[in-house]
Amino acid sequence: MIFQDNVIKEYLKNVYFITGTPCGGKTTVSRALAEKYGFELFDVDERFDEHKKMSNPLFQPAMNTYFNSADEFFGRTVEEYKNWLLNNTREQLEFVLLDLIRLSENKKVLCDCHLTVAQALAFSEPARVVFLIKDPSNLVDEYGNRPDHQGFFQYLNSATDIEKAKQTVNITLYELNVNRIEEIKSSSFFWIERTVDSTVESTLTCVEKHLGSVSYTHLRAHETCAD
Repeated sequence: MIFQDNVIKEYLKNVYFITGTPCGGKTTVSRALAEKYGFELFDVDERFDEHKKMSNPLFQPAMNTYFNSADEFFGRTVEEYKNWLLNNTREQLEFVLLDLIRLSENKKVLCDCHLTVAQALAFSEPARVVFLIKDPSNLVDEYGNRPDHQGFFQYLNSATDIEKAKQTVNITLYELNVNRIEEIKSSSFFWIERTVDSTVESTLTCVEKHLGSVSYTHLRAHETCAD
């Protein structure tokens, strides 16, 4: 069954999306907002294992791909790695949407996720979406040093050739996101680019200003951080 965009948007009208590119600040900002305003926080990455248990290898092959070792995982070509990541996200999306519809029926939900511009247009409105982005060059060390990614970093460091594994991840993340960032910047969506001068406080203030007067019962978004 295929649902029209207007149907999806209606069912997701209580969902606010914090999306963007790796290391842009999505997790930090979404957790801070959820705690401050009492929103239900839905972290797509944290739900992956739960969704994988419900998946079917026939219909969700990427989610069910098994790797025997870090050398096998990081030994793929960049193109193979990219396609696997993209397919994982695409396959999990159906589980995510159904969860969001259920969770947001009677409450506001803040979703920390990975949406393309096209998906954001299909599922929501610019007033309920924030893209947080960062230059995708040399992301692996910052990505791996985060507390919530220690498992990945330990796995990477178990590879026979750690530097080659890091290079593969860096190139993959760069190629996946460099054009996406330009698409985000030229879209109708509100975005914030993380730089060396960015702080959590300043980013959070900008996000709150975009979303407007945030409360559990009402959200509006008629301003941007530059206003």
